Amino acid sequence: MRVSKLAKALSRNLVRMLLPHGVIAATLVAASGFLPGAQGNASEQRFITIGTAGVTGVYYPSGTAACKIVNLDRSQHGVRCSVESTLGSISNINQIRSGELDFGFAQSDWQHHAYLGTSVFEDEGPFEDLRSVLFLHPEIATIVVREGSAYRSLDDLKGARVDTGGSGSGSSASWSALVDDLGWSATDRQNFSNRNSSELAEALCSDEIDAYFQLIGHPAALIEETQGLCDIRLVGIDSMAVKGFVDEQPYYMAATIPSGLYQLSEPVGSFGVVATVVTSAEMPEEIVTALVAAVHENFDSFKTLHPALNRLRHEDLVLLDATAPLHPGALTYFESRGLLPLDGSKSAD
Repeated sequence: MRVSKLAKALSRNLVRMLLPHGVIAATLVAASGFLPGAQGNASEQRFITIGTAGVTGVYYPSGTAACKIVNLDRSQHGVRCSVESTLGSISNINQIRSGELDFGFAQSDWQHHAYLGTSVFEDEGPFEDLRSVLFLHPEIATIVVREGSAYRSLDDLKGARVDTGGSGSGSSASWSALVDDLGWSATDRQNFSNRNSSELAEALCSDEIDAYFQLIGHPAALIEETQGLCDIRLVGIDSMAVKGFVDEQPYYMAATIPSGLYQLSEPVGSFGVVATVVTSAEMPEEIVTALVAAVHENFDSFKTLHPALNRLRHEDLVLLDATAPLHPGALTYFESRGLLPLDGSKSAD
């Protein structure tokens, strides 16, 4: 696994995509003929479910959009898709492993740990059947506090009431990894909590918590919702201590929340990951191909369904150096569209 190349590729994606942009409204268009050879199997209906996260993030609308496009052509390929709001990355990966979910969204850091059986997946061991399907938007570590608070830096939050997202979410696990690396004590962590993302705006603005942390695509509906309830400030995560943490991990990279978003007068430094869609090696190739083709062949409509997706390019959907190898159904489709080399050197098992 060439993890250094993964870091470089993800970093390039973040630099290219994290630019100010507005919301573009669009409607879905029908997918047509995107699964060659599958028309004869329409009577063999297969129901698939994509695990996302809370409804205020980017995973849920992205998964909903993908399913809508798949379902438009279900009479041809026989795949019927539904979306499930979940706790997020960790939960999605665990449910794919247990067979409760077919596909799921996951941060690139937790895809890495799941495949290798490290960090929170150490007890379960390596998930060697984990397979990559798609790569989407960058997600940036974001800390939100009330405007009038005294919290100005990451270290200021030691001992504060910080909500890190629901247990089982990638955000919560990434926050734990961060403060572990920084050596925060039990006293520093004593007031951490784990609410669902839908509860965070109200909790912050009603003074139930002092801050919340999310790894999230920008612009984020959650932050806009919070801003509508009270005046807020984003706390940067760009100290030298965090730089060391980022430099040591191939799946993290420096990132910036650009000025202009949330009325920011200047950029906010942080670190980030990339959102991925994953499945199991046991998922039939034709089903993976149906999902990938639906997104690829209706790409312009897909990427306008959330502003965090606006900067995506076709080639961003593929990242060969990800930890979990590409599923053969995705590999074959991307090869056929000229997005991968045709020499077979990147095949997944």
